[in-house]
Amino acid sequence: MNRYIYVDNSSTTRLNESVLYKMLPYLKENYGNASTTYSLGKISRKAIEESRKKIAKCINANPEEIYFTASGTESDNMAIQGIAHKYMYKGKHIITSNIEHLAVLNTCKKLELEGFEVTYVETQRNGIIDIEKIKEAIREDTILISIMYVNNEIGTIQNIQEISKLAKEKGIIFHTDAVQAMPHLKIDVKDIDALTMSAHKFNGPKGVGALYLKDGININNVICGGHQENGIRPGTENVAGIVGMAEALEITTNNLDKNNKKEKALRDYLYNMLNSEIKGIAINGDKERRINSNINISIDGVDSSELMLFLDMNGICASGGSACNSSQKELSHVLKAIGQENTALRITLSSENTIYDIEKIVYVMKRSVNIIRNKKNN
Repeated sequence: MNRYIYVDNSSTTRLNESVLYKMLPYLKENYGNASTTYSLGKISRKAIEESRKKIAKCINANPEEIYFTASGTESDNMAIQGIAHKYMYKGKHIITSNIEHLAVLNTCKKLELEGFEVTYVETQRNGIIDIEKIKEAIREDTILISIMYVNNEIGTIQNIQEISKLAKEKGIIFHTDAVQAMPHLKIDVKDIDALTMSAHKFNGPKGVGALYLKDGININNVICGGHQENGIRPGTENVAGIVGMAEALEITTNNLDKNNKKEKALRDYLYNMLNSEIKGIAINGDKERRINSNINISIDGVDSSELMLFLDMNGICASGGSACNSSQKELSHVLKAIGQENTALRITLSSENTIYDIEKIVYVMKRSVNIIRNKKNN
């Protein structure tokens, strides 16, 4: 079988071999339920608590501030719904942006049906949210601001420190969806009240995520059940997944600078080559304030869905945007928000990619764009 060239790492990442090795004992011999009191169960409980400590250390949190979930989507729901319902006695106004992940946007829409009011702050054309717009949106009854750290489509990085500082000054709880930030940025939650993450974005297993909740921030539970995760997220814990998540985040954190340096070099090489070989390329999102792995482009006269078919035929895995919305053929809400009228191709690299990968991508894209344009003109 031919090797795939995988450049859709914002969608998911390959499971690290070291992570798999750490997980295997909890999928085989150490299978005890962590809620039981006998020795086999205590092994699982110890593994969970050690993993909690690992993750906390990576983001400068306390272990008791980490709650395990099944995904970033669940973590977003827990944070936003849980905070809204807990603090609704103070007010029912929430601020977010119009380029958030659907896990945030659809949760906010659900809350609107319950009587909450949501202000969707518009982004600038470069995909960066103007903090002044957030200031203007704040009201006396604002209880929550939720702004994503890194956009999942265009890779732009928001000024989370300034936004969290503003929220703190106004006595408003601040949450950030950091799912796309974790593999690329050094995260310090010192001034953040709630933060969500997902293991499969940084070479961990699918089906496990976490929610950081600063000590003193209380939420209503979204799921009803037993006592697990202090009753905030009941349900039998995914021990192997939790162990894998902690190992993956530790490896990612330790290799952050090295990986970022390589990803930036590959991305810049790719963008420069594409620019020189294909006319009519526009990059979506700010060119500087973006994660090093992300290149999101629109090409004049080229539908990205057609281009992706050609890439797939040549063993290249890329996407048009968020994998959570890949079935939609129309322009994504993120592209609409930044004023883009053409569909986009999202290429998200990893440190595992090579110069050969880049050169093949450029070769295939140039040939494919020519075919698409010629067909359109004939």
